[in-house]
Amino acid sequence: MQNNSISAPQNIVMENRKSLRVSGVKDIDSFTETRIVLSTIMGELVIKGEDLHVTNLDAETGDFSMTGSISSCSYSRKSVMDGPIKKLFR
Repeated sequence: MQNNSISAPQNIVMENRKSLRVSGVKDIDSFTETRIVLSTIMGELVIKGEDLHVTNLDAETGDFSMTGSISSCSYSRKSVMDGPIKKLFR
């Protein structure tokens, strides 16, 4: 039987809404100067703000860091497979 539990905790550290560090990042799905979408061990994380810049992503450890004026961070239940693409694979 396969165990689907998360083996490591995910940490999010924001400093003065100007820098952000996240552990447990699998991939950067998309990024612009106003929005960064991360695939994490806890689901999709959307970061919104202004003048956002990715400063580091270590693929081996899953550590991510960025700078900019951060206005929000939220987890989304939607995935790439939601919407029209999901209908193709039914």
